[in-house]
Amino acid sequence: MQDFHDLWRRSSVAELSWITPGGPCGIPVVPLDDGGRPCAALPLSLLAEIDSLPGRAAFSVTLPGVADPCRPGQVAVGPVQVRHDPRGTVFGGELVEQEAHKHPPTRLRAGSLLARNENWWWMGRAVVTLSEAEAVHTVRPRVSAHHALLVREERGDAAVRVVSSSDWSLHGASSLRVEDRGGAALEGRGEPVLVFGHQASPDFERWERWTRRGRLDGQELTVTGSEGGPDPSPRPFGWLERLRNHREVGRACTAGVAEVERREQL
Repeated sequence: MQDFHDLWRRSSVAELSWITPGGPCGIPVVPLDDGGRPCAALPLSLLAEIDSLPGRAAFSVTLPGVADPCRPGQVAVGPVQVRHDPRGTVFGGELVEQEAHKHPPTRLRAGSLLARNENWWWMGRAVVTLSEAEAVHTVRPRVSAHHALLVREERGDAAVRVVSSSDWSLHGASSLRVEDRGGAALEGRGEPVLVFGHQASPDFERWERWTRRGRLDGQELTVTGSEGGPDPSPRPFGWLERLRNHREVGRACTAGVAEVERREQL
């Protein structure tokens, strides 16, 4: 647990994956430390995803370190605690300082008390904390935009592998051949899987996830849903795009805060 926690704490980007009745889910997150335990503070614009979180999840760090490009990634699986924090009472302490250090948009929206008051909707979070890392394993790092995470259920938990494909574009086909970056056989048995990757612009205003959903037979992924695709170097938003994105995020977060507060009043 300590080795994984140290890696999580030193990293600037990570992932959170879990299993729902509708299939595997996974999102990129900013890795934070909650009193000595790995955590992520999810904006309430992600309320639909937050609502689907069960009592267990996989926390992963799959990008190599800047100082150590050969550093392997790690995945930890265990029980999680989810705390809804619509007014940022929990997030507004040490956690927001950690996130502002790692995540430029948070630095802009919540880097000062004035900014936090103005962008109060960004302070509303769901704090997801890994209570205990019951299992930890290493994975090959994602060193290319074409490397992705494959999430599926194994023994009731989210199992995470780092995979690659020669081309994630379908070109009218319905299936893709997927390879484990560590060279192991994937041994799909027709189970539902999620493949996702994420890349960010240098200022992190654009932090985009792409996905492929489907069923895995051996190494063959039959795709039933597809969104986006790898982008090796997302460009920063222009001025108007930045303003539009800020407003859209604000509206989505405001709606999430309002819904959580409505539930608390019931």
